[in-house]
Amino acid sequence: MADSSDEEYDLGDRGDDRPGLEDADPDLVDEESDADDDADDDDDVEDALEDDLDFIMALYREDGTPVATALDIDLANDLDDLIAFLQRLPGDNGASALVSISGEFFAAVRVRGRHVHVVLSDVYSAENWSLARDIIDFLGIEIPDEDDEDGLVGDLDLFADQGLSEMDLEAICADWDEDSDTLALHVADEIHYGPQARLVADAFS
Repeated sequence: MADSSDEEYDLGDRGDDRPGLEDADPDLVDEESDADDDADDDDDVEDALEDDLDFIMALYREDGTPVATALDIDLANDLDDLIAFLQRLPGDNGASALVSISGEFFAAVRVRGRHVHVVLSDVYSAENWSLARDIIDFLGIEIPDEDDEDGLVGDLDLFADQGLSEMDLEAICADWDEDSDTLALHVADEIHYGPQARLVADAFS
């Protein structure tokens, strides 16, 4: 909220005749309270550090040849920057990224021109991690109540043209006994980047 609004509310005990908090518009007070709550929510999420990151990689094809390359850790904490980076890659049919953090969740992002598709393997990871929070904001959804959802959200058919159907992606992510890096590499296998993606993942170990 603007500084002028803060001055309007906070001077009730300073002996002047400007309105104090009790005279303020209750709708404005509610808006300020909501903003504080949003700030508190943002304080709860963390950027992934080097030790948290399982891997982050870009996947694309050049002249039909699959390419996987490691990306900078900073891109694992900002969806907008990750999308902008993928848009610059020379993929025959766009470029994708796979990110796995702390064995807890993975994200898949695919960019084809102006079209951006994202998947988050566990919506509840948005309570703790910056990238996951960015993704649910991008999707325009909220974190559901516990047990309301299985966790997987996003554009589940983003790799359908590469051999991974929505149903198959759901089946991969339904294996809660596996860590997220293993699940993400299963995705890479299904879209025919398996060997290249595993070499990149091994380099992060």
